[in-house]
Amino acid sequence: MESIDMPHTVAGPDTEHRFPCDNCGSDFRFDPRQNQMICDHCGNTGAIAAGPSRGGSLQELDFRSAVSGDMPVAEIEETRVVACPNCGAQTEFNETVHATECPFCATPVVTDTGTHRHIKPKGLLPFGLDERAACAAMTDWLGGLWFAPNGLKEYARKGRPMSGIYVPYWTFDADTESQYSGARGTHYYETRTVTRDGKSKQVQVQKTRWHNVSGRVARFFDDVLVLGSQSLPKKYTDALEPWDLSAMEPYQPHYLAGFRAEGYQVELEDAFKEARVRMDQTIHRDVKFDIGGDAQRVGSVDTKIGVLTFKHVLLPVWMAAYKYRGRTFRFVVNGRTGRVQGERPYSKIKIAIAVICGLIVAGIVGFVIANSQ
Repeated sequence: MESIDMPHTVAGPDTEHRFPCDNCGSDFRFDPRQNQMICDHCGNTGAIAAGPSRGGSLQELDFRSAVSGDMPVAEIEETRVVACPNCGAQTEFNETVHATECPFCATPVVTDTGTHRHIKPKGLLPFGLDERAACAAMTDWLGGLWFAPNGLKEYARKGRPMSGIYVPYWTFDADTESQYSGARGTHYYETRTVTRDGKSKQVQVQKTRWHNVSGRVARFFDDVLVLGSQSLPKKYTDALEPWDLSAMEPYQPHYLAGFRAEGYQVELEDAFKEARVRMDQTIHRDVKFDIGGDAQRVGSVDTKIGVLTFKHVLLPVWMAAYKYRGRTFRFVVNGRTGRVQGERPYSKIKIAIAVICGLIVAGIVGFVIANSQ
């Protein structure tokens, strides 16, 4: 088995990453089960050559330099994309694709040979599940939904192809130091006499004594993850977590062979605003812990961020968008763990039957109780 070397070229709008089989000339694709390249035509395989940092930490980029426009040219690329007219998703396509279906909403789209200029991915988490395993996970998930329409379950079981998509994310590292002011509460108890129903008794009443405090907390944030896509409801993608980010590999186009990649729609500055909200929530908890006591009041928190870096990374998602009776149902599967999330379909008939059965059972129970008295 030969290793397939990574081409040292930046992908431009007219550049297509192809990996021809050295045996028959057909295209290799990345096989998640074997973690290598495979030719579906002749069965030939090839290992992916180690990247420059494979097995080590991925290179971080300076956030402040990026937002000021001072990004190295080598960190920018242009890719050929198509934008869905329905949901706005931007996915990369090679020159051999002329028409397809949007993997996010099942809308037919035609490629427009447009380009998307963006920050290159620094790393990705390769697919660990193939399509068959992802489809089985989704079918099992649908089977566990009591009120899902039988027609939709059967539609999914027919083996309609799923789309393997590398979804864009941002990660942020930040070294923070926060000065705070607040108050520490110490509980104490007073004895009081209360009268109830003509009887008096003593009870302990909790009181809190407050003392003003101030202090400093520091925390280093590592890989705060923010979704860079707007094509799917965030509640679904958030529910796919956790991701084993420690297993990320330096970006190599080999891993995209046979899959698609979505271009990010959430820009770097907007993504950091979301990351900052998460950081502030954690810092708030740190402050309350540092204040100590039985209760805490946080007055003010002034956070200064030192070193602030980021990465654009791609995470693997298997996706299915089914049109059923005029509605589109979308399901996503974590391409590493098989965790499934999606829009929960409901069958009105099944719900009506369940309600009727419940009323019948309640009537029987009521009849039995009435006749037993």
